Amino acid sequence: MSEKMVEYLFYLVPLGSLIALFYALYLYVFVSKQEPGTAKMQEISAAVREGAMAYLKRQYKGVSVFFGIMFVILMIISFMGYLPAVVPFAFLTGGFFSALAGFFGMMTATKSNARTAWAASKSLNTGLQVAFKSGAVMGLVVVGLGLLDLSIWFLILKYGFNASIQDITSTMLNFGMGASSMALFARVGGGIFTKAADVGADLVGKVEAGIPEDDPRNPAVIADNVGDNVGDVAGMGADLYESYVGSIVATSALAVAAGLGLKGVMIPMIMAVIGVFASIIGTWFVRSDEKAEQKVLLAALRKGTYTSAILVAIASYPLIGMVLGWDKIGVYGAVLAGLIAGVLIGAVTEYYTSGTYKPTQGVADTATTGPATVIIGGMAVGMYSTFIPVIIVAIAIIVSYFMAGRGDFNMGLYGIAISAVGMLSTLGITLATDAYGPVADNAGGIAEMSGLGKEVRQRTDALDSLGNTTAATGKGFAIGSAALTALALIVSFTEKVQYESIKLVEKAGENAPKWMHEASKINDFLDLTNPQVLVGLLIGAMLPFLFSAMTMQAVGRAAQSIVFEVRRQFKEIAGLMEGNAKPDYANCVDICTKAAQKEMILPAISAIVAPVAVGLLVGVKGVAGLLAGSTAAGFVLAVMMANAGGSWDNAKKFIEEGNHGGKGSDPHKAAVVGDTVGDPFKDTSGPSLNILIKLTSMVSVVFATFIMNNALFK
Repeated sequence: MSEKMVEYLFYLVPLGSLIALFYALYLYVFVSKQEPGTAKMQEISAAVREGAMAYLKRQYKGVSVFFGIMFVILMIISFMGYLPAVVPFAFLTGGFFSALAGFFGMMTATKSNARTAWAASKSLNTGLQVAFKSGAVMGLVVVGLGLLDLSIWFLILKYGFNASIQDITSTMLNFGMGASSMALFARVGGGIFTKAADVGADLVGKVEAGIPEDDPRNPAVIADNVGDNVGDVAGMGADLYESYVGSIVATSALAVAAGLGLKGVMIPMIMAVIGVFASIIGTWFVRSDEKAEQKVLLAALRKGTYTSAILVAIASYPLIGMVLGWDKIGVYGAVLAGLIAGVLIGAVTEYYTSGTYKPTQGVADTATTGPATVIIGGMAVGMYSTFIPVIIVAIAIIVSYFMAGRGDFNMGLYGIAISAVGMLSTLGITLATDAYGPVADNAGGIAEMSGLGKEVRQRTDALDSLGNTTAATGKGFAIGSAALTALALIVSFTEKVQYESIKLVEKAGENAPKWMHEASKINDFLDLTNPQVLVGLLIGAMLPFLFSAMTMQAVGRAAQSIVFEVRRQFKEIAGLMEGNAKPDYANCVDICTKAAQKEMILPAISAIVAPVAVGLLVGVKGVAGLLAGSTAAGFVLAVMMANAGGSWDNAKKFIEEGNHGGKGSDPHKAAVVGDTVGDPFKDTSGPSLNILIKLTSMVSVVFATFIMNNALFK
């Protein structure tokens, strides 16, 4: 295909963006037209929506201060000549679209929670349809806005600034940093809010007071339902937006290094467009009968995700052959490796976290001897669950490298990056199955609080339990793609340092110092005999643990505040436990909001400061070591935490179904303790780690030239 034809091909990208956004609007209208339920249900839904919107407004105000400071810093570095002038503006748009994706998803989720509960009162399939279509709005908004941001900057840089393809891809990496920064604040802040409310509500309500989950007498239940939206919807939307955009821009940057030029840059973008159409078609296949069993519901969602993956696999073959040339069809093998790896990681995650399989049932068995054995069992399941995903990703890397490279180093690296794009190409529907979970969870809470009856609660519990599994699957999917994308970003960092150092050597001529020559040798960057690399490697491996410790402690402190507040209300509000008085829901929401805003700052800032600080003190080779260490440790730790948390949660639900004595039994109380430990594992620290490893890489790429010229130890 000629270069001119490839340029015309680009216009499919904004077209795909608009189709995704318009279909999301169509689904939003469908959800809005569903019956909102009784007056009581509408009242509860309105309270959840009001609390969620209040939290987001406060979060966006705080984050806007950070973005303002970063904009000024980037402008200063730009004036110093270390960055192109458009980089600070690209950073802002990345953050803006990431926040917008989360906002639209949450707005839909808070509208659909009561509608899902009311639909479930009619039939299981009707409830599934409303919740799933609500999640699909989130998925399609994320991919639509991601492609829109890419389209805008590509057109501005190519036709407005007449920039080279290398400058275009380098600049687009910078709005990836903005998206990652916003995602980290959203994930950490939302995760602290939701898990503080969840832990506090469970420990006092279920364990101490012995009342059911989502009982309206519990002062923390509204905060818990608000948290589902700000953490698992708005936070997750921003998270996967940056995953999606990050994989595309990283692959585009490596396309230039591989000598593929505009053609190589177009492949990940057009694959993303194919993924939009495949995801839309996949949504039509999600149907279920009335058997409220996990296997039935999982099969319904699998129809959609598997159909989308097959369509992408079919359409990518002629795309790569016609655009890159049939002599480079090995790149298609890398795409398949990513697609298959994503499906396999999802299946493995499902096995370790679903209550229908032995690992989680084994954790439920340990509850018969108390909370200590529950925690030991869940930790063991989480650790076991890291083995197969690591092997899957390792095989995907090797297959992608050799299939695409065929002896060419840079083409092999491009293959690894394109496998991440393949894995995320069906994000529109994969995220739909993930975002559906919080909606189902909210629906169960509203059904309980509004007294819809046992049959409805049984259906919403089935949808909620499935949501736990799909959420864990979505997290495994995001973590797997993060490892591949982070690897591509590490290579982008070394390529940029090499490129900039060669320019410095040429400028300095015979007077070029030794460090400039050394920086131009890309193969020396991860030499383990180099003390700079070793120092960076150790710091990088430590960083995910430090980050997780800060976020876990943040949840613990906030949860303590909720526990004290719920205890106080049970003690001081006369008639509350008898159901004759109304609790102060707003105070719990306010406590969680303030705690989340305060506690999210330090963990988020550490991810941005760490690579720059190590670079200025140890040099660019130290940064390369840090990125390698944080990617390896962060990937494994994230899988362990997400799967352990999912297993604890579904072990509790397995007991609530009537096993080991059912609700209210001693094993159930032990399982609740395990679930509360798992809450920050799976919904705060674990999912934030995949953003951490990509954000540190993005920051390193953006600040590479500044670090290289100003490091104390070169």
